[in-house]
Amino acid sequence: MQKIVPFRKASLKSTPATAVFRFVFLLLCLSLLLYSAPASADKIKVVATIAPLADFARQVGGDKVEVTLLLPPGASPHTYEPTPKVVRELSQASLFLKIGSGLEFWADRLLKAAPANIRTVDSSAGVDLIKGLPHDHDHSHEKQDPQSNTDPHIWLDPLICTQIITKIETALSRIDPSGALYYKKNAAVYQEKLRELDKEISGRTKLFRTREYVTFHSAWNYFSRRYGLKVAAVIEESPGKEPAPRHVKKIIEILKSLNTRVIFAEPQFSPKIAETIAGEAGAKVLFLDPEGGQKGRETYIEMMKYNLAVMEKALK
Repeated sequence: MQKIVPFRKASLKSTPATAVFRFVFLLLCLSLLLYSAPASADKIKVVATIAPLADFARQVGGDKVEVTLLLPPGASPHTYEPTPKVVRELSQASLFLKIGSGLEFWADRLLKAAPANIRTVDSSAGVDLIKGLPHDHDHSHEKQDPQSNTDPHIWLDPLICTQIITKIETALSRIDPSGALYYKKNAAVYQEKLRELDKEISGRTKLFRTREYVTFHSAWNYFSRRYGLKVAAVIEESPGKEPAPRHVKKIIEILKSLNTRVIFAEPQFSPKIAETIAGEAGAKVLFLDPEGGQKGRETYIEMMKYNLAVMEKALK
């Protein structure tokens, strides 16, 4: 009968060769872990209030930034309320991008929870703001912004956006001086794209047969100023408040006097009142998107080209 030799633990004793093999194997595992670990820890954390600003940060910062968007696509900054998750995001950020001019009425409260050394870019600073709006962004529970009677929708003018890009470039370069040339190059490339967009919009809007239109809320004044158009009336004079019957009657009269009867609603707001007014005036409702971030218009340039196509459909 064959004798069975038991397996001995001694057979697992390391030899010099196996010790070297194990050491090399451990080094390989460690290197793979380090290689596959996310590099986000080295990136500049940027928090942007609206989708266009988030896109601008990515265009300038490239692979050196990690951008968080505060407002979900389809949300309105006029009615937005920050969540605890947003506060946590901001507490880890190095750069905060806002439009200013009273749009983010909640920003000052939010910044109190931010790091003391966080940099803030106020996109409206130094811009030729449109004043004396038919409404303001009044929020009685907040400290009044000195610019609350100005129109904050500056990003709908592509040439104003070239100024915002410069501000973002400057801020990133101060946070990361070693990447200054990288940010400068990215900014210059994107600013040229914005100038090309401006030329395209200018050329196509010149062919519009109708140059006046009715909008849901007062978002398109800068766009209209740049391209020689006019917002004839605004349905919602104050964000979140339904128009008074007398105001509705006035809008219906204005719509009937225009060559093209159209109301430009927005995906951030319910279209019910716009549809009701359109029914009374024999007008149609089309949707412009002033904020983007949604499918087909994720980037700023995609958003603006979408809006231009919608306007052409109605006004050309």
